[in-house]
Amino acid sequence: MAGAASGWLTGRAIEPGAVPLLLLIPLLVIGLFALWVVLLPLSIFQRYRLGKARRRVQPLFVSVNAWLLAAATLVFLAFAAVAGRWITDALVDAAAGLAVGVLVGMLGLALDRNEWSNGAMFRTPNRWVVLGLALLVLGRIAMGAWLAVADAPATGMTAWVTRGGMIAVGGILLGYGLATAWGLRRRLRR
Repeated sequence: MAGAASGWLTGRAIEPGAVPLLLLIPLLVIGLFALWVVLLPLSIFQRYRLGKARRRVQPLFVSVNAWLLAAATLVFLAFAAVAGRWITDALVDAAAGLAVGVLVGMLGLALDRNEWSNGAMFRTPNRWVVLGLALLVLGRIAMGAWLAVADAPATGMTAWVTRGGMIAVGGILLGYGLATAWGLRRRLRR
């Protein structure tokens, strides 16, 4: 075994040229994170662009979505109640976010353009509501990143969760989807 390192798990000798390959793993992780940071604004722009597009409303999918969002809301509130042990006012933030999201969803439904053509309903969401939600997500990500960097190194990552209303923002998005799905379901039944 002269000149070669001993393999810790296998007992075989490790070739000297193989060790630099292990360094590729951290570089790959860093590269993927950098790619995510670069592509995130593009992803949010695409969500905005596609979010305001005219689409056919499919009754089966609307109904399934409404029931699944109702179940997700119960799970979200249960999670917030459990998280309340570690995060101050988690359940209050979750409930407030859900209430605001339901109000935004009802406003969005009132501002949406609905058309009936050949027995099918087509919906064009209001671009300002969609833009507001996209900016809310972008702002929350930016604020969380700033808090994580600006906070002390020992508690930097907890800033992503404990400050800035991450649970409330999640509640707003979930409440918006819930109100939209149930509102569309009600319109389709008429």
